[in-house]
Amino acid sequence: MDNLKIQKFGEINFSDSFFDTLKKDYSHGFVDWWHKKVQLQDKAFVLYNDNFSTIDGFMYLKLENNIDDVDPPLTYGCYLKVGTFKFNPAGTLRGERFIKKIFDVAIAKNVQGIYVTVFDKHDYLIKLFKRYGFFSYGIKKSSNGREIVLLKKRSFTNDLEKDYPYINTQTNKYLLAIYPQFHTQLFPDSILKTESSSIIHDVSHTNSIHKVYISKIQMLGNLKKGDIIVIYRTAVKGQKAYFSAVATSICVIEEVRQISSFANKQEYLEYCTKYSVFTTDELNKFFDENHYRTYFPCYVIKFTYNIALSHRPNRAALINEVGLNGEERWSCLKLNEKQFDNILKLGEINESLIIN
Repeated sequence: MDNLKIQKFGEINFSDSFFDTLKKDYSHGFVDWWHKKVQLQDKAFVLYNDNFSTIDGFMYLKLENNIDDVDPPLTYGCYLKVGTFKFNPAGTLRGERFIKKIFDVAIAKNVQGIYVTVFDKHDYLIKLFKRYGFFSYGIKKSSNGREIVLLKKRSFTNDLEKDYPYINTQTNKYLLAIYPQFHTQLFPDSILKTESSSIIHDVSHTNSIHKVYISKIQMLGNLKKGDIIVIYRTAVKGQKAYFSAVATSICVIEEVRQISSFANKQEYLEYCTKYSVFTTDELNKFFDENHYRTYFPCYVIKFTYNIALSHRPNRAALINEVGLNGEERWSCLKLNEKQFDNILKLGEINESLIIN
């Protein structure tokens, strides 16, 4: 079962030691605030450890208008507040998974912006938010002390991380096929209804916004930073691709490298391990077999996981409604503008994510 859940406050163990630091940092009012949330039956994101015995992460999100308890105020439009946020780092990029959830909710609610208040001492959280486009907006003073106000708005700066999850479509687009055994571990928010969430684990390649995939598909050598890839989950063995193979996600290329470009195996492993679904043995095998190849190189592609399609068009729809050629091999297929627009429409993409 997926360790990240949405639960009512009344279902969460408030006596878990995880909350001790929050009770200390917000000694004025936190306990009363919690009990009010229980009465209101509000919900929050909760991350549990592997056996669900203790809490490892918590995040509460709230929609607000006319925010006057920060300086300067946020008075125009609706904002998503990251009200309470904490997680225990475990080297599995949990922070990125929470960040993606924040953006998912913000896009779904069509808010003007997102803001969070953070104490200076939580430098790791500040760096995490700023990495993905939050900037220092102002301050908030309360009986608990002085906090920094970090704000993110829809913008395009030509920095893939700071612009995340927004997509600039003024670039090349491709359809990239990925086998089912790798797909769901890389793209947990794009899980199919026919799949079990028990295959999603609290590991780096599942949690991360950034992904690394390795393939010998030669077309990958044409991809450049900023190019868009539509992830195509191929059919499970024994099922007909016409009905079961589907487009699931929209991603943006950060970098494409040949395995031979790495100076040595250590550099290659450090680059791939956190973000790749492949095991260390598999990564070693890729390197040993391909590092010195001068023909048909093996490619390492790094990209951001931006959008999970709300509706996943299958191969039949991609042929009949999008206009793809069913006679072509779809390992890595370049898309024209019309085909890409058709996929966005069929995928029911929120238009606010697209920057033309």
